[in-house]
Amino acid sequence: MSRAGSHPSWGRIPASTPARVVRPVAGRSPLPAADDRPLLAYGNGRSYGDVVINNNGTLIDTRSLDHFIAFDAETGVLECEPGVLLADILRLALPQGWFVPVTPGTQYVTVAGAIANDVHGKNHHVAGTFGRHVLDFDLTASDGTTRTCSRSNNTDRFAATIGGLGLTGLITRVRLRLRRVGGAFMDVDTHRFDNLRAFFELSAASADDYEYTVAWVDCSATGTKLGRGWFMRANHRPAMGQPNAAAPKPGPNFALTPPFSLMNRATLTPLNTLYFHRKRKRRFRAAQHYQPYFYPLDGIRNWNRAYGPAGFYQYQCVVPPGDAEASISELLARIGASGQGSFLSVLKVFGDVPSPGMLSFPRPGATLALDFPNRGESTRRLLESLDDVVMAAGGAVYPAKDARMSATAFQHYFPRWREFAGYVDPRFSSDFWLRVTGDTA
Repeated sequence: MSRAGSHPSWGRIPASTPARVVRPVAGRSPLPAADDRPLLAYGNGRSYGDVVINNNGTLIDTRSLDHFIAFDAETGVLECEPGVLLADILRLALPQGWFVPVTPGTQYVTVAGAIANDVHGKNHHVAGTFGRHVLDFDLTASDGTTRTCSRSNNTDRFAATIGGLGLTGLITRVRLRLRRVGGAFMDVDTHRFDNLRAFFELSAASADDYEYTVAWVDCSATGTKLGRGWFMRANHRPAMGQPNAAAPKPGPNFALTPPFSLMNRATLTPLNTLYFHRKRKRRFRAAQHYQPYFYPLDGIRNWNRAYGPAGFYQYQCVVPPGDAEASISELLARIGASGQGSFLSVLKVFGDVPSPGMLSFPRPGATLALDFPNRGESTRRLLESLDDVVMAAGGAVYPAKDARMSATAFQHYFPRWREFAGYVDPRFSSDFWLRVTGDTA
Protein backbone atom coordinates (compact mmCIF):
# COMPACT_ATOMS: atom_id res chain seq x y z
CA MET A 1 0.00 0.00 0.00
CA SER A 2 1.15 3.54 -0.65
CA ARG A 3 -0.14 7.03 -0.17
CA ALA A 4 -1.83 8.59 -3.12
CA GLY A 5 0.55 9.67 -5.80
CA SER A 6 -0.32 11.20 -9.12
CA HIS A 7 -3.31 9.29 -10.47
CA PRO A 8 -5.10 11.94 -12.52
CA SER A 9 -7.61 11.53 -15.30
CA TRP A 10 -6.34 12.30 -18.82
CA GLY A 11 -8.16 15.65 -18.89
CA ARG A 12 -6.93 16.52 -15.34
CA ILE A 13 -10.43 17.57 -14.27
CA PRO A 14 -11.14 17.30 -11.38
CA ALA A 15 -7.98 17.00 -9.27
CA SER A 16 -7.30 13.47 -8.01
CA THR A 17 -6.79 13.19 -4.25
CA PRO A 18 -7.44 9.58 -3.20
CA ALA A 19 -6.71 8.74 0.43
CA ARG A 20 -4.53 5.80 -0.62
CA VAL A 21 -3.45 3.75 -3.62
CA VAL A 22 -2.90 -0.02 -3.47
CA ARG A 23 -1.29 -2.29 -6.01
CA PRO A 24 -2.40 -5.93 -6.05
CA VAL A 25 0.33 -8.53 -5.55
CA ALA A 26 0.27 -11.95 -7.25
CA GLY A 27 -0.91 -14.71 -4.93
CA ARG A 28 -2.81 -12.40 -2.59
CA SER A 29 -6.36 -11.08 -2.58
CA PRO A 30 -6.57 -8.26 -5.15
CA LEU A 31 -8.82 -6.23 -2.87
CA PRO A 32 -7.55 -4.39 0.22
CA ALA A 33 -8.98 -5.14 3.65
CA ALA A 34 -12.32 -3.55 4.37
CA ASP A 35 -12.48 -0.06 5.84
CA ASP A 36 -14.78 2.90 5.39
CA ARG A 37 -13.20 4.10 2.16
CA PRO A 38 -14.83 3.32 -1.21
CA LEU A 39 -12.80 1.37 -3.79
CA LEU A 40 -12.20 2.00 -7.49
CA ALA A 41 -9.89 0.38 -10.04
CA TYR A 42 -7.41 2.65 -11.86
CA GLY A 43 -5.78 1.36 -15.05
CA ASN A 44 -3.51 3.52 -17.18
CA GLY A 45 -5.29 6.84 -16.57
CA ARG A 46 -6.61 7.36 -20.12
CA SER A 47 -10.23 8.06 -19.15
CA TYR A 48 -10.73 11.79 -19.58
CA GLY A 49 -12.99 12.72 -16.68
CA ASP A 50 -13.98 11.59 -13.21
CA VAL A 51 -14.96 7.97 -13.89
CA VAL A 52 -11.43 7.17 -12.61
CA ILE A 53 -11.49 9.67 -9.75
CA ASN A 54 -12.15 8.41 -6.22
CA ASN A 55 -11.28 11.33 -3.98
CA ASN A 56 -10.91 10.41 -0.30
CA GLY A 57 -11.26 6.75 -1.27
CA THR A 58 -8.91 3.94 -2.29
CA LEU A 59 -7.64 3.44 -5.84
CA ILE A 60 -6.62 -0.07 -6.89
CA ASP A 61 -3.80 0.46 -9.39
CA THR A 62 -4.19 -2.53 -11.71
CA ARG A 63 -1.07 -1.93 -13.81
CA SER A 64 0.65 -4.48 -11.57
CA LEU A 65 -1.73 -7.12 -13.02
CA ASP A 66 -0.22 -7.09 -16.52
CA HIS A 67 0.59 -10.70 -17.37
CA PHE A 68 -0.50 -12.79 -20.33
CA ILE A 69 -2.01 -16.13 -19.32
CA ALA A 70 -2.52 -17.86 -22.69
CA PHE A 71 -2.72 -17.12 -26.40
CA ASP A 72 -3.93 -19.53 -29.10
CA ALA A 73 -2.37 -18.41 -32.38
CA GLU A 74 -4.74 -20.73 -34.30
CA THR A 75 -8.00 -19.27 -32.95
CA GLY A 76 -6.89 -15.79 -31.83
CA VAL A 77 -8.26 -16.33 -28.30
CA LEU A 78 -6.21 -14.38 -25.73
CA GLU A 79 -6.36 -14.73 -21.93
CA CYS A 80 -4.70 -12.10 -19.76
CA GLU A 81 -4.77 -10.06 -16.57
CA PRO A 82 -6.74 -6.81 -16.45
CA GLY A 83 -3.78 -4.40 -16.53
CA VAL A 84 -2.46 -5.56 -19.91
CA LEU A 85 -2.43 -2.67 -22.41
CA LEU A 86 -3.80 -2.94 -25.94
CA ALA A 87 -0.27 -1.98 -27.02
CA ASP A 88 1.05 -5.09 -25.21
CA ILE A 89 -1.49 -7.26 -27.05
CA LEU A 90 -0.48 -5.82 -30.41
CA ARG A 91 3.20 -6.49 -29.73
CA LEU A 92 2.38 -10.12 -28.91
CA ALA A 93 -0.32 -10.91 -31.47
CA LEU A 94 0.38 -8.85 -34.59
CA PRO A 95 3.55 -10.77 -35.59
CA GLN A 96 1.34 -13.88 -35.44
CA GLY A 97 -1.32 -12.34 -37.70
CA TRP A 98 -3.84 -11.06 -35.13
CA PHE A 99 -5.15 -7.60 -34.23
CA VAL A 100 -7.37 -6.21 -31.46
CA PRO A 101 -10.99 -6.48 -32.67
CA VAL A 102 -11.92 -2.93 -31.60
CA THR A 103 -9.61 -0.14 -30.54
CA PRO A 104 -10.15 3.42 -29.30
CA GLY A 105 -7.90 6.30 -30.33
CA THR A 106 -5.07 5.25 -28.03
CA GLN A 107 -3.35 1.89 -27.60
CA TYR A 108 -2.40 2.77 -24.03
CA VAL A 109 -5.62 1.65 -22.36
CA THR A 110 -5.85 -1.48 -20.24
CA VAL A 111 -8.03 -4.42 -21.21
CA ALA A 112 -10.20 -3.94 -18.11
CA GLY A 113 -10.51 -0.22 -18.89
CA ALA A 114 -11.67 -1.07 -22.40
CA ILE A 115 -14.37 -3.31 -20.87
CA ALA A 116 -15.38 -0.85 -18.15
CA ASN A 117 -16.00 1.87 -20.75
CA ASP A 118 -17.08 -0.54 -23.53
CA VAL A 119 -14.86 1.42 -25.90
CA HIS A 120 -15.59 1.74 -29.60
CA GLY A 121 -13.46 2.39 -32.64
CA LYS A 122 -13.50 3.43 -36.26
CA ASN A 123 -15.10 0.06 -37.15
CA HIS A 124 -18.19 0.35 -34.97
CA HIS A 125 -20.49 0.09 -37.99
CA VAL A 126 -19.28 -3.48 -38.61
CA ALA A 127 -17.73 -4.71 -35.32
CA GLY A 128 -19.70 -2.91 -32.60
CA THR A 129 -18.00 -2.27 -29.28
CA PHE A 130 -15.06 -3.91 -27.47
CA GLY A 131 -17.43 -5.80 -25.17
CA ARG A 132 -18.88 -7.77 -28.08
CA HIS A 133 -15.53 -9.54 -28.46
CA VAL A 134 -15.05 -10.46 -24.79
CA LEU A 135 -15.64 -14.17 -24.21
CA ASP A 136 -15.59 -14.09 -20.42
CA PHE A 137 -13.94 -12.48 -17.40
CA ASP A 138 -13.51 -13.07 -13.67
CA LEU A 139 -15.08 -10.47 -11.40
CA THR A 140 -14.03 -10.28 -7.73
CA ALA A 141 -16.55 -8.68 -5.40
CA SER A 142 -15.85 -7.01 -2.08
CA ASP A 143 -17.38 -9.96 -0.20
CA GLY A 144 -14.46 -12.07 -1.45
CA THR A 145 -16.37 -14.05 -4.08
CA THR A 146 -15.12 -14.35 -7.65
CA ARG A 147 -17.57 -15.05 -10.48
CA THR A 148 -16.79 -15.99 -14.06
CA CYS A 149 -19.11 -13.91 -16.24
CA SER A 150 -19.99 -14.55 -19.88
CA ARG A 151 -22.98 -14.65 -22.25
CA SER A 152 -23.98 -17.98 -20.69
CA ASN A 153 -22.80 -17.65 -17.10
CA ASN A 154 -23.70 -14.82 -14.70
CA THR A 155 -25.12 -13.06 -17.73
CA ASP A 156 -26.60 -10.18 -15.74
CA ARG A 157 -23.22 -9.25 -14.22
CA PHE A 158 -21.60 -9.68 -17.64
CA ALA A 159 -23.99 -7.06 -19.04
CA ALA A 160 -23.60 -4.78 -16.02
CA THR A 161 -19.78 -4.90 -16.04
CA ILE A 162 -19.35 -4.18 -19.76
CA GLY A 163 -19.63 -0.40 -19.83
CA GLY A 164 -20.12 -0.53 -16.04
CA LEU A 165 -17.44 2.11 -15.29
CA GLY A 166 -15.56 -0.19 -12.91
CA LEU A 167 -18.32 -0.13 -10.31
CA THR A 168 -19.41 -3.80 -10.24
CA GLY A 169 -16.20 -5.16 -8.66
CA LEU A 170 -12.63 -5.81 -9.80
CA ILE A 171 -11.97 -7.62 -13.08
CA THR A 172 -9.08 -10.02 -12.45
CA ARG A 173 -8.92 -12.08 -15.66
CA VAL A 174 -10.14 -11.55 -19.22
CA ARG A 175 -10.54 -13.80 -22.26
CA LEU A 176 -11.26 -12.20 -25.64
CA ARG A 177 -11.12 -13.07 -29.33
CA LEU A 178 -8.81 -11.13 -31.67
CA ARG A 179 -9.25 -10.75 -35.44
CA ARG A 180 -7.07 -11.96 -38.32
CA VAL A 181 -5.01 -9.43 -40.31
CA GLY A 182 -2.36 -9.66 -43.01
CA GLY A 183 0.17 -7.46 -41.20
CA ALA A 184 0.83 -4.01 -39.79
CA PHE A 185 -0.25 -1.88 -42.76
CA MET A 186 -3.56 -0.36 -43.84
CA ASP A 187 -4.91 0.78 -47.20
CA VAL A 188 -6.05 4.34 -46.40
CA ASP A 189 -8.21 6.43 -48.74
CA THR A 190 -8.42 10.09 -47.67
CA HIS A 191 -10.92 12.69 -48.94
CA ARG A 192 -11.28 16.39 -48.25
CA PHE A 193 -14.96 17.35 -47.96
CA ASP A 194 -16.51 20.80 -48.04
CA ASN A 195 -19.42 20.65 -45.58
CA LEU A 196 -21.48 18.47 -43.29
CA ARG A 197 -23.75 17.15 -46.06
CA ALA A 198 -20.68 15.91 -47.94
CA PHE A 199 -19.49 14.09 -44.80
CA PHE A 200 -22.73 12.14 -44.46
CA GLU A 201 -22.68 11.26 -48.17
CA LEU A 202 -19.09 9.98 -47.92
CA SER A 203 -19.87 8.02 -44.79
CA ALA A 204 -22.90 6.32 -46.36
CA ALA A 205 -20.95 5.51 -49.52
CA SER A 206 -18.08 3.95 -47.51
CA ALA A 207 -19.95 1.82 -44.96
CA ASP A 208 -20.21 -1.36 -47.07
CA ASP A 209 -16.68 -1.44 -48.46
CA TYR A 210 -14.53 -0.06 -45.64
CA GLU A 211 -14.07 -1.53 -42.17
CA TYR A 212 -12.77 1.72 -40.68
CA THR A 213 -14.23 5.20 -41.25
CA VAL A 214 -13.69 8.47 -39.40
CA ALA A 215 -13.44 12.20 -40.13
CA TRP A 216 -11.63 15.21 -38.73
CA VAL A 217 -13.82 18.33 -38.75
CA ASP A 218 -12.73 21.97 -38.88
CA CYS A 219 -14.94 23.28 -36.10
CA SER A 220 -13.86 26.88 -36.75
CA ALA A 221 -15.58 26.85 -40.18
CA THR A 222 -18.97 28.55 -40.48
CA GLY A 223 -21.71 29.27 -43.06
CA THR A 224 -21.54 27.14 -46.20
CA LYS A 225 -18.24 25.63 -44.94
CA LEU A 226 -19.75 24.37 -41.68
CA GLY A 227 -18.60 20.83 -40.97
CA ARG A 228 -15.85 20.70 -43.60
CA GLY A 229 -12.90 18.39 -43.00
CA TRP A 230 -11.03 15.23 -43.97
CA PHE A 231 -12.58 11.77 -44.26
CA MET A 232 -10.32 8.74 -43.73
CA ARG A 233 -11.55 5.27 -44.68
CA ALA A 234 -9.40 2.15 -44.54
CA ASN A 235 -9.08 -1.62 -44.58
CA HIS A 236 -6.32 -3.89 -43.35
CA ARG A 237 -3.87 -4.49 -46.17
CA PRO A 238 -3.63 -8.16 -47.31
CA ALA A 239 -0.57 -10.16 -46.38
CA MET A 240 0.79 -10.13 -49.93
CA GLY A 241 0.68 -6.32 -50.09
CA GLN A 242 2.58 -5.48 -46.92
CA PRO A 243 5.34 -2.85 -47.42
CA ASN A 244 8.74 -3.66 -46.07
CA ALA A 245 8.88 -0.85 -43.52
CA ALA A 246 9.30 -0.52 -39.79
CA ALA A 247 6.92 1.06 -37.31
CA PRO A 248 7.24 4.85 -36.92
CA LYS A 249 9.67 6.03 -34.25
CA PRO A 250 8.32 7.68 -31.08
CA GLY A 251 7.42 11.33 -31.63
CA PRO A 252 7.97 14.46 -29.52
CA ASN A 253 7.23 14.56 -25.82
CA PHE A 254 5.59 17.26 -23.69
CA ALA A 255 8.04 16.73 -20.85
CA LEU A 256 6.60 19.65 -18.87
CA THR A 257 3.22 21.29 -18.56
CA PRO A 258 3.30 24.84 -20.01
CA PRO A 259 1.96 27.61 -17.71
CA PHE A 260 -1.01 28.21 -20.05
CA SER A 261 -2.99 26.29 -22.67
CA LEU A 262 -1.34 26.21 -26.08
CA MET A 263 -4.83 25.65 -27.50
CA ASN A 264 -6.40 29.09 -27.23
CA ARG A 265 -8.34 31.69 -29.25
CA ALA A 266 -5.13 32.83 -30.99
CA THR A 267 -4.07 29.36 -32.14
CA LEU A 268 -7.20 27.28 -32.74
CA THR A 269 -8.52 28.94 -35.92
CA PRO A 270 -5.10 29.04 -37.66
CA LEU A 271 -4.44 25.40 -36.66
CA ASN A 272 -7.80 24.26 -38.03
CA THR A 273 -7.34 26.21 -41.28
CA LEU A 274 -3.79 24.97 -41.81
CA TYR A 275 -4.82 21.35 -41.21
CA PHE A 276 -7.75 21.62 -43.62
CA HIS A 277 -5.44 22.95 -46.37
CA ARG A 278 -2.47 20.72 -45.55
CA LYS A 279 -2.70 18.87 -48.89
CA ARG A 280 -3.19 20.28 -52.38
CA LYS A 281 -4.97 17.12 -53.57
CA ARG A 282 -8.56 16.57 -52.48
CA ARG A 283 -8.10 12.78 -52.46
CA PHE A 284 -5.11 10.52 -51.98
CA ARG A 285 -4.52 6.83 -51.23
CA ALA A 286 -1.58 5.32 -49.42
CA ALA A 287 -0.38 2.31 -47.47
CA GLN A 288 -0.04 3.43 -43.87
CA HIS A 289 1.28 1.71 -40.75
CA TYR A 290 -1.51 0.99 -38.28
CA GLN A 291 -0.03 3.20 -35.56
CA PRO A 292 -0.47 6.64 -37.20
CA TYR A 293 -3.83 5.59 -38.65
CA PHE A 294 -5.37 4.37 -35.39
CA TYR A 295 -3.29 6.32 -32.86
CA PRO A 296 -2.12 9.66 -34.30
CA LEU A 297 -2.07 11.31 -30.86
CA ASP A 298 0.01 8.51 -29.34
CA GLY A 299 2.80 9.90 -31.52
CA ILE A 300 2.98 12.95 -29.23
CA ARG A 301 3.75 11.72 -25.74
CA ASN A 302 1.85 13.45 -22.92
CA TRP A 303 -0.05 15.60 -25.43
CA ASN A 304 -2.67 16.33 -22.77
CA ARG A 305 -0.14 18.67 -21.11
CA ALA A 306 -0.56 21.09 -24.05
CA TYR A 307 -3.73 22.31 -22.36
CA GLY A 308 -1.80 23.71 -19.41
CA PRO A 309 -2.39 23.30 -15.69
CA ALA A 310 -6.15 23.95 -15.95
CA GLY A 311 -6.62 20.85 -18.08
CA PHE A 312 -9.35 20.34 -20.65
CA TYR A 313 -12.80 18.91 -21.12
CA GLN A 314 -13.50 16.33 -23.76
CA TYR A 315 -17.07 16.17 -24.98
CA GLN A 316 -18.30 13.21 -26.98
CA CYS A 317 -21.94 12.77 -27.84
CA VAL A 318 -24.07 10.63 -30.13
CA VAL A 319 -27.28 11.80 -31.78
CA PRO A 320 -29.83 9.51 -33.51
CA PRO A 321 -29.56 8.99 -37.28
CA GLY A 322 -32.90 10.55 -38.25
CA ASP A 323 -31.89 14.14 -37.47
CA ALA A 324 -28.16 13.61 -37.19
CA GLU A 325 -27.15 16.19 -39.79
CA ALA A 326 -29.36 18.87 -38.24
CA SER A 327 -28.19 18.04 -34.69
CA ILE A 328 -24.48 18.03 -35.56
CA SER A 329 -24.96 21.26 -37.51
CA GLU A 330 -26.53 22.91 -34.46
CA LEU A 331 -23.72 21.64 -32.19
CA LEU A 332 -21.03 23.02 -34.51
CA ALA A 333 -22.90 26.32 -34.85
CA ARG A 334 -23.07 26.74 -31.06
CA ILE A 335 -19.38 25.90 -30.71
CA GLY A 336 -18.49 28.41 -33.42
CA ALA A 337 -20.61 31.13 -31.84
CA SER A 338 -18.99 30.57 -28.45
CA GLY A 339 -15.49 31.30 -29.75
CA GLN A 340 -14.31 28.20 -27.90
CA GLY A 341 -13.30 26.02 -30.78
CA SER A 342 -11.51 22.70 -30.69
CA PHE A 343 -8.70 21.33 -32.86
CA LEU A 344 -9.31 17.70 -32.01
CA SER A 345 -12.76 17.34 -33.57
CA VAL A 346 -13.72 13.85 -34.67
CA LEU A 347 -16.93 12.84 -36.42
CA LYS A 348 -18.15 9.33 -37.23
CA VAL A 349 -21.37 7.43 -37.86
CA PHE A 350 -22.10 4.52 -35.51
CA GLY A 351 -23.78 1.44 -36.95
CA ASP A 352 -26.67 -0.55 -35.56
CA VAL A 353 -24.61 -3.39 -34.03
CA PRO A 354 -26.05 -3.63 -30.50
CA SER A 355 -23.77 -3.11 -27.50
CA PRO A 356 -23.82 -5.78 -24.78
CA GLY A 357 -23.60 -3.49 -21.74
CA MET A 358 -26.41 -1.93 -19.71
CA LEU A 359 -24.62 1.44 -19.71
CA SER A 360 -22.84 1.21 -23.07
CA PHE A 361 -22.63 4.59 -24.77
CA PRO A 362 -22.58 3.67 -28.51
CA ARG A 363 -25.94 3.49 -30.27
CA PRO A 364 -27.03 4.15 -33.88
CA GLY A 365 -26.34 7.70 -35.02
CA ALA A 366 -23.58 10.23 -35.52
CA THR A 367 -20.95 10.77 -32.83
CA LEU A 368 -18.94 13.97 -32.41
CA ALA A 369 -15.92 14.25 -30.08
CA LEU A 370 -14.09 17.48 -29.23
CA ASP A 371 -11.51 18.81 -26.77
CA PHE A 372 -12.06 22.17 -25.08
CA PRO A 373 -9.44 24.02 -23.03
CA ASN A 374 -10.78 24.54 -19.52
CA ARG A 375 -11.82 28.21 -19.26
CA GLY A 376 -13.93 27.64 -16.18
CA GLU A 377 -17.55 28.69 -16.09
CA SER A 378 -17.72 29.81 -19.73
CA THR A 379 -16.65 26.36 -20.93
CA ARG A 380 -19.11 24.60 -18.63
CA ARG A 381 -21.93 26.86 -19.93
CA LEU A 382 -21.01 25.93 -23.50
CA LEU A 383 -21.08 22.22 -22.70
CA GLU A 384 -24.44 22.57 -20.96
CA SER A 385 -25.70 24.28 -24.11
CA LEU A 386 -24.49 21.31 -26.15
CA ASP A 387 -26.26 18.99 -23.69
CA ASP A 388 -29.53 20.77 -24.51
CA VAL A 389 -29.12 19.85 -28.19
CA VAL A 390 -28.17 16.25 -27.44
CA MET A 391 -31.03 15.73 -24.97
CA ALA A 392 -33.59 17.25 -27.35
CA ALA A 393 -32.39 14.94 -30.10
CA GLY A 394 -32.62 11.84 -27.89
CA GLY A 395 -28.85 11.25 -27.86
CA ALA A 396 -26.28 10.72 -25.11
CA VAL A 397 -22.92 11.95 -23.77
CA TYR A 398 -20.05 9.48 -23.18
CA PRO A 399 -19.30 8.92 -19.45
CA ALA A 400 -15.67 7.92 -20.17
CA LYS A 401 -15.06 11.45 -21.51
CA ASP A 402 -17.21 13.38 -19.04
CA ALA A 403 -16.31 15.50 -16.01
CA ARG A 404 -19.43 17.58 -15.43
CA MET A 405 -22.73 16.25 -16.81
CA SER A 406 -25.67 16.66 -14.45
CA ALA A 407 -27.52 13.83 -12.73
CA THR A 408 -30.61 14.76 -14.74
CA ALA A 409 -28.71 14.51 -18.02
CA PHE A 410 -27.07 11.17 -17.15
CA GLN A 411 -30.34 9.59 -16.07
CA HIS A 412 -31.97 10.83 -19.28
CA TYR A 413 -29.17 9.44 -21.46
CA PHE A 414 -29.01 6.07 -19.70
CA PRO A 415 -32.54 4.98 -18.73
CA ARG A 416 -31.30 1.57 -17.45
CA TRP A 417 -29.17 3.24 -14.77
CA ARG A 418 -31.46 2.13 -11.89
CA GLU A 419 -31.28 -1.49 -13.07
CA PHE A 420 -27.49 -1.11 -13.33
CA ALA A 421 -27.32 0.37 -9.81
CA GLY A 422 -28.49 -2.98 -8.45
CA TYR A 423 -25.18 -4.50 -9.59
CA VAL A 424 -22.87 -1.82 -8.16
CA ASP A 425 -20.63 -3.39 -5.54
CA PRO A 426 -21.39 -1.79 -2.13
CA ARG A 427 -17.70 -0.98 -1.57
CA PHE A 428 -17.07 0.53 -5.01
CA SER A 429 -17.73 4.11 -6.06
CA SER A 430 -16.33 7.06 -8.02
CA ASP A 431 -16.71 10.81 -8.11
CA PHE A 432 -18.60 10.37 -11.39
CA TRP A 433 -21.08 7.92 -9.85
CA LEU A 434 -21.70 10.11 -6.81
CA ARG A 435 -22.36 13.08 -9.06
CA VAL A 436 -24.67 11.49 -11.61
CA THR A 437 -26.76 9.63 -9.07
CA GLY A 438 -27.10 12.68 -6.85
CA ASP A 439 -25.49 10.77 -3.96
CA THR A 440 -23.10 13.06 -2.11
CA ALA A 441 -22.33 10.62 0.72
